[in-house]
Amino acid sequence: MKTDQLILGIETSCDETAAAVIKNGTEIVSNVVASQIESHKRFGGVVPEIASRHHVEQITLVLEEALRQAGVGYEGLDAIAVTEGPGLVGALLIGVNAAKAVAFAHGIPIVGIHHIAGHIYANRLIQEIQYPALSLVVSGGHTELVLLDEPGSFKVIGETRDDAAGEAYDKVARTLGLPYPGGPHIDRLAQMGSPTLKLPRAWLEGSYDFSFSGLKSAVINTLHNAEQRGEKIEPEDLAASFQASVIEVLVMKAVKAAKEYDVKQVLLAGGVAANKGLREALTEAFSQLPIELSIPPLYLCTDNAAMIGAAGSVMFEKGKRSGMDLNGNPGLDIEAF
Repeated sequence: MKTDQLILGIETSCDETAAAVIKNGTEIVSNVVASQIESHKRFGGVVPEIASRHHVEQITLVLEEALRQAGVGYEGLDAIAVTEGPGLVGALLIGVNAAKAVAFAHGIPIVGIHHIAGHIYANRLIQEIQYPALSLVVSGGHTELVLLDEPGSFKVIGETRDDAAGEAYDKVARTLGLPYPGGPHIDRLAQMGSPTLKLPRAWLEGSYDFSFSGLKSAVINTLHNAEQRGEKIEPEDLAASFQASVIEVLVMKAVKAAKEYDVKQVLLAGGVAANKGLREALTEAFSQLPIELSIPPLYLCTDNAAMIGAAGSVMFEKGKRSGMDLNGNPGLDIEAF
């Protein structure tokens, strides 16, 4: 008699083709990721058409490998969870159509998942989430504070008004001549430098919103002005100063919101959650507070399908089902999905 819930997660929102099998919403049975970083590196960013082509080539292989590692066939699955959006529409469509094909062929329920909900529920693969919870989402395309009053409920209380933090990292890295993706390189340099340069912090008083466009411009101007004066700025110090500005705003807003909304747990989520400086600063800040902090391991911070399966389990248990009209939705709203 079958008692365990098994969900197949599929993620193709950007440049990783991923599939995973998740047991009971909390246990990773398999987690397969085919990365495309090498293909996009020479362009300095993700090229949507190339990403889509790679997904087409990899999706069947990745699905088969995830099931093989899990030792389960399609008949053993309870549901398929797939990233519906946001993301690159061409990339999303590969995963969505693969999920619909499998669901139709094998009579399996399908659940469309918001990509950021997946990042948030990656934390459930480490420990059970305590509600109400607050998630600090920091990635290449998103910087948000999301309140979770109960499982599967999302309320955005703060978001970026321009560049996301990860986007600012990549642009600053490009200015310094660092390879794509730039975030890890800036983080590494920052550990070697000192935050000696005065750079702005956009506090946006009275809101939990974020803005990093001005900081990015300040970094570029600082470099250009130094060049015109014939002065040399150490890349390590510039990286450390930039990172200190970003992290101070992120941490202070997260702490303030956690206190105001009286949450039991704060969840770090998104690709920039892999940033060593951010992880250390949050750990230090919340060590002084009676609020639990959850930080996923590095392999669950970047895009993967295990997080989609974890979020899928929550939404499946809430009764969410998607029909065969499911489509890729690059503008999907986390509060409405």
